[in-house]
Amino acid sequence: MKNLLSSLNRIFSKRFILPFEGRFTLALAAFSNREKQIFFGAMGVLVGTTIVLMLWVNKSYIVPVPTYGGTLIEGVLNTPAHINPLLAGGEIGSEADRDISALVYSGLLRAGANGNFVPDLAERYEISDDGLSYTFWLKEDLEWHDGEKITADDIVFTIKTAQDSRMKSPKRASWDGVGVEKINDLTVLFTLKKPYVPFLENTTMGILPKHIWENVDFNRFDTNKYNREPIGSGPYKIDAIKTTNQDGDEIPVSYTLNSFKKFALGRPYVNTIKFVFAKSEDDLVKMLKDGTVDAINSISHEQGKILSESGYRVEHTPLPRVLAVFFNQNEAPIFAESAVREALGLSIDKQEIINKALAGYGVLLDTLLPPGALGYEKTKEQKPLEERLTTARTILQKAGWSFSEQQGVWQKKTSKETLVLRFTLATSEAPELRAVVEELKTSWAKLGVPVDIRVFATGDFKETIVRPRKFDALFFGQVLGRDSDPYPFWHSSQRSDPGLNIALYANTRVDTILTDARGEEDEEDRLKLYKSFIKETSTDNPAIPLYAPEFIYLLPQKINGVSLESVTIPSERFLNVYRWYIETDSVWSIFTR
Repeated sequence: MKNLLSSLNRIFSKRFILPFEGRFTLALAAFSNREKQIFFGAMGVLVGTTIVLMLWVNKSYIVPVPTYGGTLIEGVLNTPAHINPLLAGGEIGSEADRDISALVYSGLLRAGANGNFVPDLAERYEISDDGLSYTFWLKEDLEWHDGEKITADDIVFTIKTAQDSRMKSPKRASWDGVGVEKINDLTVLFTLKKPYVPFLENTTMGILPKHIWENVDFNRFDTNKYNREPIGSGPYKIDAIKTTNQDGDEIPVSYTLNSFKKFALGRPYVNTIKFVFAKSEDDLVKMLKDGTVDAINSISHEQGKILSESGYRVEHTPLPRVLAVFFNQNEAPIFAESAVREALGLSIDKQEIINKALAGYGVLLDTLLPPGALGYEKTKEQKPLEERLTTARTILQKAGWSFSEQQGVWQKKTSKETLVLRFTLATSEAPELRAVVEELKTSWAKLGVPVDIRVFATGDFKETIVRPRKFDALFFGQVLGRDSDPYPFWHSSQRSDPGLNIALYANTRVDTILTDARGEEDEEDRLKLYKSFIKETSTDNPAIPLYAPEFIYLLPQKINGVSLESVTIPSERFLNVYRWYIETDSVWSIFTR
């Protein structure tokens, strides 16, 4: 051992000489001081240039890529009590319920960009040639947040629960008459009674874990603890719940969610999303300004404009909704005349209404299909208001109406009576709607048409005005959803409550178009049908479409990857949340391919 150590010591104590070292030393010794300065200067330039060149090359090929980390704090209205995909969308569900449900639960499919759907729990699906059967194959090795395996039993259980009338789920109507059958542990078959092209939208509904819910009595379905402590399979899972005691009740103050590593579409980049709950819009804005939260929504358009002008990041996108004035010819016979409906439409300054009532956050509409809908057409440039008012007066005069300067109204004499162009316009107490009807009243006053405004509390509005169809004219909104199917709003079969054809519109040609469109799988042919729908309804003018409102979302600059183009309701801002990111890493571009 001593000999070995001695040999190693001799080896490493030797001085190693590089090749040509002696010659280089001799040559350098022969240089004059001036020559040495020039030589070392040149070497310094060479080394510096090499370093700069390497840094430039590195920078040219380095790209930032998302990586895991960071926290987003959301401020939302209300507190959660029904974090359940079968309940959150109904009247008992709050905004907090819908937001957290969107993160905790996954469906077979997930809405993607441009009206497409992304496989979520599903690996793939097939539609039968007759459009009556939909077969879904689940991805393998899917897990719930508690580690249990996801199978076809969970899918069947969730659908049958939604269909159970005892549960009173708002999703029941979507699944009415749909058969669901387990083929094997990873395969589910849905059967329809007749073709319905928008059916895929149904399969985005969140799926419940059977092993958690199957033993919950239906009488406690909406009150059991799993509505507050949900277990799902979505991109985020509940980590912590902070509560406060108020009069003996534990009221949630915040929910903290962590990314789910086994999410079907891959672990989300943002590690943590925390929800802090507020009671009002003022509270939300205050929390944003004092830094308690990073992001808020569900604030007025005016407040959004103020915050945007103050330097906050505001993202916005049109919603698939049609805000319109609906005419009831049964209650007000004056609306039976197409000339009256056309003249009233021409005299409205729609852009001015959007600017005043929505702070500019709206898209002007001339047809009954909103932005994003198949068949939607951008509004043509409007003529000056005075020119349109002149045209409106001419239309009324040609239809036999004359303006009484003495009484300040338009009148028309018939064999039975003298008609007066005056009516009542009803709406709900929502601030936006109230602001719009005041603008409408002002617009029609310029035409010489006096209007009485009636504003109702939201609950009373639906029960006493909308459902029984007790109004002359109504300012109201249609929420068409992602499939933008106008059938529920304009088919004559939907004229009576609970149908949504509140204008009591009946046109056999439109009925045929809407029925055919629901079963037409070819998009080009369906587009032609919706173009025909627009043509027919634009001629009949059963309502005056005004605008589609925009969803506004205030969020921090640190969040990247956000896409709002598929949003139909506020909670859908989280559709691509698994692609959002805060932290980045730098890698050579060749490694990102």
